[in-house]
Amino acid sequence: MDIPAIASQLETIRDLMRFAVSRFRQAGLYYGHGTDNAWDEALVIVLHQLHLPHDIGDEVLDARLLQDEKMAILDAFRQRIEQRIPVAYLTREAWFCGLSFYVDERVLIPRSPIAELIEARFRPWYQGDYPDRILDLCCGSGCIGIACAYAFPEAEVLLSDISADALDVAWINTERHQLQDTVSVCESDLFDNVAGLFDIIVCNPPYVDEQDFSSMPAEYRHEPPAALASGRHGLDHPLAILRQAAEYLTEDGILVLEVGNSGEFLEQAYPGIDFNWVQFERGGHGVLVISRLELENYADQLALPPPGNETAGDFDV
Repeated sequence: MDIPAIASQLETIRDLMRFAVSRFRQAGLYYGHGTDNAWDEALVIVLHQLHLPHDIGDEVLDARLLQDEKMAILDAFRQRIEQRIPVAYLTREAWFCGLSFYVDERVLIPRSPIAELIEARFRPWYQGDYPDRILDLCCGSGCIGIACAYAFPEAEVLLSDISADALDVAWINTERHQLQDTVSVCESDLFDNVAGLFDIIVCNPPYVDEQDFSSMPAEYRHEPPAALASGRHGLDHPLAILRQAAEYLTEDGILVLEVGNSGEFLEQAYPGIDFNWVQFERGGHGVLVISRLELENYADQLALPPPGNETAGDFDV
C-alpha cells in the first residue's frame, strides 16, 4: 500500500472511511473481535487515531485531516489488511459490559456473552442474597471479574490465570478502573493456588477443539494459542474445572462456565447431566450454569472420560 500517494488523494474522514470499507471488503477480512462489518471496523481505527470519542456524531465525517493524521490512519488500515491484526490490538482497547479495557497480544480480546449474565447480576441463577467472593478463573484481561466488581461493589473479586503475562494485563485494568481495594490477582493453574470458597465462579477457559482451532481465521492467530486450544474435543480445561469446582463453591454457589462450540460434544459425552444452558437475548451460546449441589451429584459421571478418551483417567491441561 503506497500510503503517501493514497493520503494525497483523500481529504476527509468520510474519504478515508470509504477507502477503508472498499479495501477491507476486497481483502476479505474477518470480523469477530468487537465489530461485525467493515464500516464499524474502520470507524474504530479512525476515531482511535484521532483521539475522538466513540459516540461522536456523524457530522465529524466531513472534517478535513492533516497529513500526519491521514498517514497514521492509513498505516493502521495497512496493518489490519496485510497482517490481519484485530482492531482491538491496533487500538489497545476493547469494550465489555460497557466498560473500556486495555488489551494486547498477551490476552484474548473480550467477546464473551457472559456480559449479559453479569448485567443481570446472574439472576435467576444465583439465589444467594449477595456474593461475598467472586472468582474469575482463566481471567485473561480481567474483564469478566472487573465487570463483576462493578455489578457487586461490596464483593471481593479474585482474578486468576496460569499466565503471568495475562495477569500483568489484568492488573493494568484493575488499576485503570481503580479497583485495587476489592480486586486481587493470583497466578494459578486452574485451582492449584486458589484458596477459600466463592459464591460465584465465572470462567471463560480455553475450549476450542482441534478441528475448529486448525480452521480459525487468520485474525485469531494473533491471540495467545494457550488461551484458545483445549485438546481434541475442546474439553480438557472445561472438564478439569467441572470436576474440581464444587470444592471451591459455597453452599449456594454457582459455576458459570463458557465452552462455546464444545458444548455439543459435552452434552453427547454426558447425556445424564443437565448443564443448564443459558439462552441469551443478544446472541451467543455455549455458556452453562451449574450449582455446587449439582456438581456434587454429578461427580461420578464427570469423573468418567468422554468417548474417545476411555483409557485416560484425566486430561493433561
